[in-house]
Amino acid sequence: MQTKNYTVEQILANLNIEALNEMQQASVAANEQHNDVMLLSATGSGKTLAFLLPMLSRLDPESRDSQALIIVPSRELAMQIEKVFKQMGTGFKITCCYGGHKREIEENNLIQPPAVIVGTPGRLADHIRRGNIKTGHIRTLVLDEFDKSLELGFTGEVSEIIEALPALEKRILTSATEAVEVPEFVGLQSVAELNFLDEANESDNGLAIKKVLSGNKDKLDTLFQLICYLGNRSTIVFCNHRESVERTHELLRAKGILSEFYHGAMEQRDRDSALCKFRNGTSNLLVTTDLAARGLDIPNIRYIIHYHLPLGEDVYTHRNGRTARMDASGTAILILSAEERLPAYITEPVEEIKLEGPYEIPEKPKWSTLYIPLGKKNKVNKIDIVGFLSAKGELKQEDIGLIEVKDFFSFVAVRKTKVSHMLQLVKEERIKGKKVKIEVAK
Repeated sequence: MQTKNYTVEQILANLNIEALNEMQQASVAANEQHNDVMLLSATGSGKTLAFLLPMLSRLDPESRDSQALIIVPSRELAMQIEKVFKQMGTGFKITCCYGGHKREIEENNLIQPPAVIVGTPGRLADHIRRGNIKTGHIRTLVLDEFDKSLELGFTGEVSEIIEALPALEKRILTSATEAVEVPEFVGLQSVAELNFLDEANESDNGLAIKKVLSGNKDKLDTLFQLICYLGNRSTIVFCNHRESVERTHELLRAKGILSEFYHGAMEQRDRDSALCKFRNGTSNLLVTTDLAARGLDIPNIRYIIHYHLPLGEDVYTHRNGRTARMDASGTAILILSAEERLPAYITEPVEEIKLEGPYEIPEKPKWSTLYIPLGKKNKVNKIDIVGFLSAKGELKQEDIGLIEVKDFFSFVAVRKTKVSHMLQLVKEERIKGKKVKIEVAK
């Protein structure tokens, strides 16, 4: 039988956090006193822990039923919350549900009901319809980034899910955006609102805003020059449309700039690969839609480039929230064509960057990413991969970079100069008794 064998202090230690910040403390206190709480706080401020701790306090360790449901707008955010919850080390089971991979995997994980379920609206609604998720004892509902779910057209699914929760007692809503109307079907009664958005803006001293003027409406040559000017630093380029993302990526590649692209129409493995290569330094440039403006765990991003002007102030804020996080500095740069002007909501002074190139193309990254078709479900972990690459691939510790192990595959960063020889050495070898084809990730 499971018991409450954790303390908040132990949880913080497991997460390598010294203490809760002011917003997190306020959330814990408000949730102790109110059934319905709305938390408004900037991207990257720690909202995940701010709702997980109050949710956790309501879980019954003796129950064999699912007790809490977390609805999120994207699979990346779902996986990030699952990762944080597992790192907390409470002993409670959590299952993550999202589209883009086999439903059967999740169905197996739901046979023994997890205490906590996190997922995207479409997949959660599908599981509820099929009877895979037993909703009769779910008492706590979290709508994380609820405004984004409504914006993406998930209203029908979210409404259907909430209607299927007969025992619901507590609702926690979070957002990084103000003035979003909450639909009646959410069922808020006397909601306690915590608004930390103004405080976040006042303390946002690490973010510099700059602009670049483009003589052409296309802006691509300006973007190319700007990337060369900025050098080999971690940079996200935001476009407004999927087609623009791929076109920009291809045109930059034709000019000798290595980048990864990322948007919602990609297969899950391709999305995972793109983010992994950006995280591990195989590529220092990510071209993306606003899908990457929230919920992605990518530290140390130095530059945000608004290739297309954001469609509103909220989008602008979320894009910029990818940099200047956790006391680090960062720079957001807007590229303006001759017909474009700075949006009215940008009121602070904006320095102009004058590109007077030509500049040298940035040095290519020193890492490559390998794809290994084995993961957690194959009982493979990071230690296994390091041991295999060291013993069979003759790699030294400094030749192996970031390793990410997914359910059925893994990515590992390897020093580019070592890849060809290492692949030759391991092509007939086995990992955990399984012969696999290791290849450079596409």
